[in-house]
Amino acid sequence: MKVNQEKANRHSHNSMTDNEDRFGTQVPSALDAHEDCAFDGAMLTLVPIVDAAHLIHGPSGCMSNSWGKHSDFSSDSRLHKVRFTTDMEESDIIFGGAKKLQKAIVQLARRYQPSAVFVYSTCVSALIGDDLYGACKDAHEQTGIPIIPVDSPGFAGRKNLGIRLAGETLIEQVIGTVEPEFITPYDINIISEYNIADAVSNILPLLEKLGIRVLAKITGDAQYKEICYAHRAKLNVLISSKVMFKLAKQMQNKFNIPFIEASLYDVEDINQLLRNIAAKFDNSELQERTEKLIDQEVSSLADKLAFYKLKLQDKTVIIDITDFRSWGMISAAKCLEMKVIPVSNGKLSQEDKNRLKQWLDRDDIVLVNERLEEILQIVSENQVDLLIASDVSGQAAARLRLQSLAFQAKIPFLNITPEANHSYAGYAGVLAAVQELYATIYSPVWEQIRKSAPWEETA
Repeated sequence: MKVNQEKANRHSHNSMTDNEDRFGTQVPSALDAHEDCAFDGAMLTLVPIVDAAHLIHGPSGCMSNSWGKHSDFSSDSRLHKVRFTTDMEESDIIFGGAKKLQKAIVQLARRYQPSAVFVYSTCVSALIGDDLYGACKDAHEQTGIPIIPVDSPGFAGRKNLGIRLAGETLIEQVIGTVEPEFITPYDINIISEYNIADAVSNILPLLEKLGIRVLAKITGDAQYKEICYAHRAKLNVLISSKVMFKLAKQMQNKFNIPFIEASLYDVEDINQLLRNIAAKFDNSELQERTEKLIDQEVSSLADKLAFYKLKLQDKTVIIDITDFRSWGMISAAKCLEMKVIPVSNGKLSQEDKNRLKQWLDRDDIVLVNERLEEILQIVSENQVDLLIASDVSGQAAARLRLQSLAFQAKIPFLNITPEANHSYAGYAGVLAAVQELYATIYSPVWEQIRKSAPWEETA
């Protein structure tokens, strides 16, 4: 049996080694092509359950998907960002790979002792009809730990379908299977399809001050057990996620848990989130504490932003709003009264247009792929001071074009890549974004770049 193991902190790409247990290593590059498929969406959603093992039943090539390009914040590094595969070969396709899968699960469980094992079908294993559920059931009987089949082959649909399938897997096979050691009157779950651990880390201290406990994070930096007892929460908070709406609705129907939707990338949104949570618990004392906390945090943030506002007010920034993280930067720029020019790699949704209208009093954008020359003209005409973009979700090519354009115009460029684990959520996130804006614009390297070359000065 051969199981390939991927570790994100390795620097080699597509390397493969065999030791005495025939375990190998494979690392997806940050520039690999993005796989917009159901399998990728399911992996992206469940990988942040950090004490579980994630086993792919398919060829080793299926490991080179997009989860490595997203935030890898984790409080448990033992299994986090480690992936396993049965590495299906031609003989497995001809004769079937179910027995190989069962052996792989047992070996994996005995060697790494995870809290659970998620087993993912792929296009190959699904097409040949391997009995994923039967292999998982037999392996569970041998190991005694939860073995959860995730039936989301790539050909089933696009990434969003995979995210929904992952949510269905949790509601059908995980949530409600374990009881918590204790409960409190103010237990909540936080739900989102991506690893939102870095964002939640900025919100947790605020909730703790209010006496609100996050029972489960579905699925950012989560332990398997907390997902199991998520059914005991009093409220679900759905953050920046339309795809996981179905999961929140199913938990409402099955466990009678109400839910609210929220965003974390604007001061007013954060204030409203805290108020909405307090209102759902219908406790006047909690609501009073919430208002006091909001006043303290907003006042403290204003004091901290005073210096940066003095330095950055009225400066102009172009922001690519294709990635959801860019809204945190827009929020920070808005707090500093900077001028924001939004661009995008595609058409905006009506929701994004409404948000632009609310935040910037505009809903027009420049399409990057079609009109780069126009952006260069905008940079010149508006004396733009900074250009911001991200290469998340397969947008590396567009980001590189914008970066090249910024260097051509000799203005600072900021890549808000999710791999940096910088969170712009919460009051602390707004401050972090502002500090990043200041550090980029006032970096001394730009003064050197704009200087004439020595031979040009003498000429």
